[in-house]
Amino acid sequence: MERRVSPWLLLVVLLVAAASGRNARADPQVPCYFVFGDSLVDNGNNNDIASLARANYPPYGIDFPGGATGRFSNGLTTVDAISRLLGFDDYIPAYAGANNDQLLSGVNFASAAAGIRDETGQQLGQRISFGGQLQNYQAAVQQLVSILGDEDSAADHLSQCIFTVGMGSNDYLNNYFMPTVYSTSRQYTPEQYADVLVSQYTQQLRILYNNGARKVALMGVGQVGCSPNELAQQSSDGVTCVARINGAIEIFNRLTELTKGCCGVGRNNGQVTCLPFQTPCANRNEYLFWDAFHPTEAANILVGRRAYSAAQPSDVHPVDLQTLARL
Repeated sequence: MERRVSPWLLLVVLLVAAASGRNARADPQVPCYFVFGDSLVDNGNNNDIASLARANYPPYGIDFPGGATGRFSNGLTTVDAISRLLGFDDYIPAYAGANNDQLLSGVNFASAAAGIRDETGQQLGQRISFGGQLQNYQAAVQQLVSILGDEDSAADHLSQCIFTVGMGSNDYLNNYFMPTVYSTSRQYTPEQYADVLVSQYTQQLRILYNNGARKVALMGVGQVGCSPNELAQQSSDGVTCVARINGAIEIFNRLTELTKGCCGVGRNNGQVTCLPFQTPCANRNEYLFWDAFHPTEAANILVGRRAYSAAQPSDVHPVDLQTLARL
């Protein structure tokens, strides 16, 4: 029987290096954490580029100590929660503003509207695709070589780091299912498109491996057909998830409000995303979605905890981040 894995928490561990003889670190559990992804984990890389995909204004960050930093949530993102669980004192900084000392402990390369495909999200303006994030990572590796003195030292350092990659949502949401802007849905069946994405994703992950990454976890694509935006635009009743987008994917969630955004405009608060200085809902901990597309801090913390320490076998495969950190 095929095992089904929750899409929010899917972690595929790649290419884990042997760690015999390495002294374990108690705090943090790994020397560095690098993040790749889209708006689900972007923490400021889009702030100073010409993009509509930005969140550096209130009420974004209303529950985050630093305010509106560029995180697409009311508070913590999933990777913020994970970084704390891994034992880091500070949240992993955005690559756009990181210094050499921060580079040693890891940076966040994620960019809102980014996809596996370079054209994904182009209707929203500038963004850093996964390919562009990998170019930034390669530049960061060269900086690490200079900081640590030689390539062997940099390679040993990177081999102990945790890497999380979460890509693919925008390749559907801001590409395949926008036929008036993109031609991919006319070029490929869903099965063919998935094959194309997986092929390109595999090549990109190989670049990550060739540049020192050994402890890599892939975050699964969530049910974009259940987001407030898609419910507002394409659901017949505003409650039923859009089956043609979700297919057979199931979502994990224990929150009270599943279909509406805490901050937004129109049906399900999902037709227009959270506007500058708009007053959000007061009971944010009861909401799955913060805005038309992105989870609340409460949801992100749940996902981060289950990714770090799996509560059941279907949460991750083959091991959780806590175990990966010890390998």
